[in-house]
Amino acid sequence: MVSGPGFRVCYICGREFGSQSIAIHEPQCLEKWRTENSKLPKHLRRPEPSKPQPLGGSGSYNLQAVNEAAFQSSQAQLLPCESCGRTFLPDRLPVHQRSCKPKAKYCLPEGSPSAQLGKNANEGGSP
Repeated sequence: MVSGPGFRVCYICGREFGSQSIAIHEPQCLEKWRTENSKLPKHLRRPEPSKPQPLGGSGSYNLQAVNEAAFQSSQAQLLPCESCGRTFLPDRLPVHQRSCKPKAKYCLPEGSPSAQLGKNANEGGSP
């Protein structure tokens, strides 16, 4: 995860914010997370994310390390689809699952000639 200079990553949603905005965003994001999580079926509910603490033993503050820990925390909130393995936010997983087909039936192996044809057709050549 590479973020812009001086930007902080939200440990809940993974979006970037300025150093002043993050203090406003995080409590609101956590409240939204709690609301959305409570609406999910019990088996999809996740434990509340906790804010990662800086790992510097000397008390030093490494923005890149903090951002990486926050990004990893936000990615831990994602749930995999049982059919295709893609990951989604818990509230988006049921929407995806309504249209997802099992991977084995519909996905072509990466090196197969049919998969190559599909790639070439989608590359946008002239008609």
